[in-house]
Amino acid sequence: PAREERVPRERATVILAIDTSLSMMAEDVPPDRLSVAQEAAKLFLTILPDKINVGLVSFNGVGTILVPPTTDRARVRTAIDRLELDERTAIGEGILTSLQAIRQAPVAEGDEDNEDVPARIVLMSDGKTTVGRPDSVGAAAAAEAGVPVHTIAFGTDHGVITLPNEPAPIPVDVDREALERIADATDGRAYTAASEGELEEVYRNIGSSVGYELEFRE
Repeated sequence: PAREERVPRERATVILAIDTSLSMMAEDVPPDRLSVAQEAAKLFLTILPDKINVGLVSFNGVGTILVPPTTDRARVRTAIDRLELDERTAIGEGILTSLQAIRQAPVAEGDEDNEDVPARIVLMSDGKTTVGRPDSVGAAAAAEAGVPVHTIAFGTDHGVITLPNEPAPIPVDVDREALERIADATDGRAYTAASEGELEEVYRNIGSSVGYELEFRE
């Protein structure tokens, strides 16, 4: 007799790409979108097997590698806590920067055969691209590299932000369709989350799909 069991993957690389545009200050997901995103991302770190490399990329008007792929969860957790917001949104640049980060993954013992190590990008955004290279360019590069992009559309349809030089609140809707196109083009999955609980559940689902595989065991 045999049964299916979850077996941890130990050679994969996962890049967390988090939108840090100003729309993430919206308080439609209390206390605000960024704070909830930070806590959920740190939860995600606890779901993945210890030997999986995790990197952190933030993107607003540009994409930035904050932590190259590493098994040092404390380093990634600290960087998540230090995320800062800035103007504009460049999702395409976020994907391209994530692909650069994947290429910085350390070579583990036993990988001398140059066998490709599976990689995934988990991209969370609450907006739409306003600057940088189009989403389609980033998605095409990820598809060519064989790297699925799992997208999370985060936030509600009634989010607003207030800026010092603007007389009225600015709506910050979520472009779910754009993120779905990215996931479809890269053989990833598109998720939506409009609350802290939903976002945590999405990360749990992704963690199970990228961190474990099912094997039959006696």
